[in-house]
Amino acid sequence: MPGDLLEGEKLKPGAGTYVSDGKIFAALLGIKSVKSNYVNIIPLSGRYIPAVGDSVIGKVEDIGPSNWLIDINSPYPAPLHVNEVPWRVEFGDTARYMNVGDVILAKVLMVDETMRVQVTMKDQGLRKLQGGQIIEVSPSKVPRVIGKSGSMIQMIKGYTNCRIFVGQNGRIWLDGEVDNIVHAIKAIQMIEQDAHSHGLTEKVKAYLEQVSGQSAPRTE
Repeated sequence: MPGDLLEGEKLKPGAGTYVSDGKIFAALLGIKSVKSNYVNIIPLSGRYIPAVGDSVIGKVEDIGPSNWLIDINSPYPAPLHVNEVPWRVEFGDTARYMNVGDVILAKVLMVDETMRVQVTMKDQGLRKLQGGQIIEVSPSKVPRVIGKSGSMIQMIKGYTNCRIFVGQNGRIWLDGEVDNIVHAIKAIQMIEQDAHSHGLTEKVKAYLEQVSGQSAPRTE
């Protein structure tokens, strides 16, 4: 809880904390996490706290001669260096490849103790996303949207025939027929609103069957 004393030996204040009279306190509602003696509070809702290996959907918000600054829906900026993209980029030529407003599928490469973040596009499937539509959900609800072993998101894809990428940072990219995108977004919103309710999978399935006219999802 905000204001809770965070006790522990040799702890240093990290994200989501503040110091008063030499003691460290929680600044927001969340879960305590300690890495390399830095104590952080991971919020239960709200903005995304990055972790190494997370797949994220980012937006280019600034350009430098040797990197892009990526908004990953986090309090912490995420530089993307020219060495971490799948193209050979000359110094000062970054705008030729990506510009402000472009959307990418990336992965968190590094997070240090002070929450400095770096992202990469050098991994299978990572790329610039063309077209489509982006929605945002609470990052804490992402596991429910994905479902066990990807079951929930695969069901939505199957009934709507949409291409969908879910970022751990709470951003979701969808592409397909307009009506199908609308149905997929509605299903995702149902999951976010009723994430902890009993029988959610059956409720979402019933909705998708109704709007799609299918009794079973398409399989890829």
